[in-house]
Amino acid sequence: MKDYSENELSKILIDCAMKVHRALGPGLLESAHEACLVYELKKYTELLVEQQKPLPLIYEEVNLDVGYRVDILVNRTLIVEIKSADALNDVHLAQLLTYLRLANCRLGLLINFNVQLLKHGIKRVANNL
Repeated sequence: MKDYSENELSKILIDCAMKVHRALGPGLLESAHEACLVYELKKYTELLVEQQKPLPLIYEEVNLDVGYRVDILVNRTLIVEIKSADALNDVHLAQLLTYLRLANCRLGLLINFNVQLLKHGIKRVANNL
């Protein structure tokens, strides 16, 4: 695993997402976009790409598996949440911020593939960055 900065990782990820969106367009399920994005990211053999990564909740030193799953985790530092929604809402941002906090990560990308131009569907979310 090569040591990339969060900014370098986000650029690679956005480039891959743009490629997937150009090929598929909007209207597919989240899972389809996610699978294609993971496929593109895995072409970068120096990246550690984890899909549907379980995210435990630690409460009073007890590790609780309560069903949180990160769509994509890249190099253990960048969290990516994939959506295929009419619009991104505050609840989507809150979900990503919660995941960033629980995983102790500083940067996340919220990507809504259900838009005509993908640049309008990407939100960069920082947790104390």
